[in-house]
This record gives sequence, C-alpha cells and structure tokens, in this order.
Amino acid sequence: MTCLRGLQLDRGVLTSEIVADGRASARAVEAFLAQNAGGLVELAELTARSLAEGGKVLVFGNGGSAADAQHLAGEFIGRFALERAPMAAVALTVDSSVLTCVSNDYGFEHSFTRQVRGLAREGDVVIGISTSGNSPNVLGALAAARERGCRTVGLTGGTGGGMAEVCDALFIAPTGETPRIQECHMAWIHAYCRAAEAIFVHG
Repeated sequence: MTCLRGLQLDRGVLTSEIVADGRASARAVEAFLAQNAGGLVELAELTARSLAEGGKVLVFGNGGSAADAQHLAGEFIGRFALERAPMAAVALTVDSSVLTCVSNDYGFEHSFTRQVRGLAREGDVVIGISTSGNSPNVLGALAAARERGCRTVGLTGGTGGGMAEVCDALFIAPTGETPRIQECHMAWIHAYCRAAEAIFVHG
C-alpha cells in the first residue's frame, strides 16, 4: 500500500487496516483496564482524600502525553459526569513562559521538575505520563515529587522504562505500540476521572 504520486492507493486494504486497528485498540484497552481496575479505585480514593484535605493533582507529559495531561486537568476542573465543585488539578504543560524560561535557563530536562518543586506540597497526587517511561523531564519531576512527600503515579507502556524507580503506583499499557499506548492512557484517564469524581461527590 502506498500513496506516492502515480501509484494507486488500495482503499480496501486501508479500510481493513482501520478495522484491525480498532479491534487491536479495543483488546488493549479492555486488558489494561481489567488489570488495573483495583489500582484505579485505590488511586481515586487517595485522590479524593487529598482534595478534601486541600491537596491537588499535578499532571504532565510531552507531546501527545501533554495533551492527555491537559485533558485530565480539564475533566477535574470542569466536570466528567457529575455536577460538582471543581477538583483541583493543574497540567504543568500549559504555561509557555514557564516552560521556555526553565528550559532555556536550566535545560529541558528540568521543565517539569522546577514546577513541581515550586507547586507541589506533601500529600498532593503527581502524575507523570510517558509512553516509553523514559522521558528525562518526566522522571525528574516524579523524583522531585516523591522527595516532597507526594503520591507519585506513572502512566506508561511497553516495559515501563525507568518509571518504576520513581512511582508509588505504576500503570503500564500492555503494548509497545505508541498509538495503542495512547489509547489505553485516554481510557485510563476517563476511568480515573469517573472514579475520583464519584468518590469526591458521594464519599
């Protein structure tokens, strides 16, 4: 299959690949959530307690994982399924002045670490997202969060990379394919938001 000029694209093959992708995604997401449902509920309970005590969620990642971080924060501050008070969450990916300042002055690997050291407090929930589990700026920020007494959470795929060393809870998508990992992460985010919101509202 190719789309080079002068050669015909086989739309039937492309259609079959799209359907196959959908099935692969569904299998990966179902396996991921089934393996981690209990851990998700535990994290949601801890998150609701932290929020009730004045804590917050800090979340970050690079590229597509940055978009996921912002999606999670939006669901917390806005709402997921229930009408409620805002749930405190901040995506550390959105302040371009801070990101460029820190990256310029200290190096990109410190882009989230510096923010964690300035914003995180003991008892906060700090979530790092990295499809490989090896992004230096994500690992550094999680290590800094652990030093400050935060609950550190990793969302990754494949083998988990270096995240196990800096995370109290680690959720690994059961695939090494980046698109499938990202699809698992989005399903995880929605499941986490649903559970944390329900416990935040109903106790």
